[in-house]
Amino acid sequence: MLMAKGKNSPPNLHGPNYIRNASDVFPCGRKTLGMMLLSVLLVLVLSAYSPEQIFLYPPMPAHNSHQTAINSPHDNAKACDLFNGTWVRDFGGPIYTNTTCPTIPEARNCAKYGKQMDYVNWMWKPHGCAMEKFEPHLFLTIVRGKTLAFAGDSIARNQMESLLCLLSQTLTQLYKLFQVEAPIRVSSDTKDKFVTWNFRSHNFTLMVLWTKFIVEDSQRQINGTVVEEHDIHLDKLDPRLATNLHQINILVISTSRWFFRRNYLYEGEELIGCIYCSEDNITSFSVPMAIQRVFRTALKNLKESQECRLQLTVVRTATSAHFENGLWNTGGSCNRTEPLREEAMIDQTEWAIRNAQVEEADRTKKNNGKGGVKIEIIDITKAMSMRPDAHPGIHWNNQWMRGYSDCSHWCLPGPIDMWNELLLAVLNKYKNSLEDQ
Repeated sequence: MLMAKGKNSPPNLHGPNYIRNASDVFPCGRKTLGMMLLSVLLVLVLSAYSPEQIFLYPPMPAHNSHQTAINSPHDNAKACDLFNGTWVRDFGGPIYTNTTCPTIPEARNCAKYGKQMDYVNWMWKPHGCAMEKFEPHLFLTIVRGKTLAFAGDSIARNQMESLLCLLSQTLTQLYKLFQVEAPIRVSSDTKDKFVTWNFRSHNFTLMVLWTKFIVEDSQRQINGTVVEEHDIHLDKLDPRLATNLHQINILVISTSRWFFRRNYLYEGEELIGCIYCSEDNITSFSVPMAIQRVFRTALKNLKESQECRLQLTVVRTATSAHFENGLWNTGGSCNRTEPLREEAMIDQTEWAIRNAQVEEADRTKKNNGKGGVKIEIIDITKAMSMRPDAHPGIHWNNQWMRGYSDCSHWCLPGPIDMWNELLLAVLNKYKNSLEDQ
């Protein structure tokens, strides 16, 4: 049940100007603030003489293995289903804000451009179990010496941007010193579609690899002009992904948005069908059918690859766009201010895509040998179908598309951070096997 905002609701300390004066954070006044400043100064002085950097963390709930999202391979207890739940009020706020994340993109910095921040005051609560908060130090400990890559469209990049914020806080909130390590941007193309970050003290590399379809594609041309139609080769992995597999240990794959247009499907260089077309002698494919074939190819190739370091592949399921009263280019908007109730209808196409992705991941897991690449699922479709309130909307400062609403991507901070809590649960399950290789 959704809780309405009332007069007794706690103040929102997470907007663009969330610290107005000392009493907003330290209600006991200047004396308390002075003591806190002295304490922080003492910690910093001691850290200068310590052989290792001193890190301070907020209180975290005690780890409870039977409440972990996905049990360890040796745990016979019933796993907790973290994917089935609802959003409940939580005024604790996110572990970062738009002022403490030095890497937050302008297009996701919703608070800076006027969006009211009440959407961060909700927490995903699975039915019958608890979800653990994101712990940056634990995450970096598990992935020490590894390379993790997100491969997919701009929503995959959105998740990487969230993870980067979760791992790389600045020390501007005196009452929350989260920083584990500042990442270094190692490389990027001119359009920021292929970006690599490195956390040097953990020897951890974080990558995002732009791929519209996961498999190979090329844009069509009509009379020499490139059009928004693609030839998609269902039986070939995207070469830009394939050429990077040799350096990736953990891969998160996802895609769906680019399928929603006229596209032509090939296998063995032969045209076998198309999406959103009604042409003679060409089989019509639905979007879920095409995506299922793509994930079948991708997971098969990843499982059988002999020339890569890949240990774990994670399939992140489809996420909803929430355009109302039109599409992105016909005046559609997303102006809701609270999550939808759990029983809200999920878009049937999105749910069919989710089912196709889960089916192919389960099929690959069933046929996987003991020594093969591990396959896991992060199923966020239901949870995110309830969050029309957490998109940028018009608050995204796009100079070339002013007035258009972004109801596809997700604000930072926001509920997309929950995806990386789920990712941490998956990594925690496999931490021993990841360390062994």
